Amino acid sequence: MEALHYDEHYTRADYARWEGDWELIYGHPYAMSPAPTTTHQGLSLQIAMQLYRKIEESGCEDCKVFQDVDYEVSEDTVVRPDVLLICKPVGEVVNKVPEIIFEIISPATGRRDETIKFELYQKEGVGYYVLVYPDGQVAKVYRCNELGKYVKVGDFDNETIEFETKKCRFDFDFSKIWRQ
Repeated sequence: MEALHYDEHYTRADYARWEGDWELIYGHPYAMSPAPTTTHQGLSLQIAMQLYRKIEESGCEDCKVFQDVDYEVSEDTVVRPDVLLICKPVGEVVNKVPEIIFEIISPATGRRDETIKFELYQKEGVGYYVLVYPDGQVAKVYRCNELGKYVKVGDFDNETIEFETKKCRFDFDFSKIWRQ
């Protein structure tokens, strides 16, 4: 007798009961371990601090910066970007599309960040997706175009980029994130 193919499909309700650090993408669980390194945490902090300062200086209304917070995409997808900028009112959870998402690439999550999450964020219309590579001290920046596809803006190590959203425009200096 042939074994039946069985595929578990989880929801946000299941996710809420799990212990440890997980992401849920299209109903499939992904462990977020091991814990981030000190380099990873330092980069995340530098990115978040610079974003916070820039939106304060620019007077960007309704814009908020979050680190390591759940982004509830749908009933079966909950991800936890390293840093995100959202310029819409949010409640206790982020369930609206962010303007910018930064993911810091690690050996444990890099492939997921470069493939599944790349496609997910593109599909959801996240304005900018930034992949930060600590080992090479480079960040790859993608911008969602009018067709809903990511176009690579460039590779940045010590350069400055201008991020532009519907409500905000500011410069971001990548040279400052490598300081720890």
